[in-house]
Amino acid sequence: MFFHTIFGGSTMAKKTSRRTGTKTKPKLSRPAPNQRKAARPSSLDQPLRDHVLYLLKGGGAHADFDAAMGDWPLQLAGFKVANFPHTAWMLLEHMRLAQWDILEFSQNSKYAPKKWPEEYWPATEAPANEKAWKASMTAFKKDRQAMEQLVANPKVDLYARIPRGDGQTILREALLVADHNAYHLGQLVMLRKSIGI
Repeated sequence: MFFHTIFGGSTMAKKTSRRTGTKTKPKLSRPAPNQRKAARPSSLDQPLRDHVLYLLKGGGAHADFDAAMGDWPLQLAGFKVANFPHTAWMLLEHMRLAQWDILEFSQNSKYAPKKWPEEYWPATEAPANEKAWKASMTAFKKDRQAMEQLVANPKVDLYARIPRGDGQTILREALLVADHNAYHLGQLVMLRKSIGI
């Protein structure tokens, strides 16, 4: 949940209470249960779902996973360049771990938050072997596809608050995945250029 709060933008600026002088978190206004709007017909959401799916798949200005990672040589997976803190392995594993965590948060009622930052980054700069490298790529694609299926499912309310969160929705989590992946895929593209792949 820490990742969702810090990097997902759900943390709101704290205001100082005039009465007590202490910092308070602004309350999110919720309509009373009997005043909530009726569910939207899924046909009205379809253009939004299509757009989010386009972003998740690397559309628009978002980097494409296969273009950035597909032919990365294993022997360069742990290679570091000057003035850049991460290797391809570190970025791949970070994206995989974060995406998996966001997916779990979105759909698993028994979600348990990870420790930030240690459980969102690999312990090593290079994969142990080719099997680990390929397994990480496969798992990343599988989890991204699961998020795509969640967004595409017309029975999933994109706007409903996730019960274990503090205001997050499936829409917000899907956009978080798209943006987080795009950011780090952009780093991988730059790393490729710096290495000369």
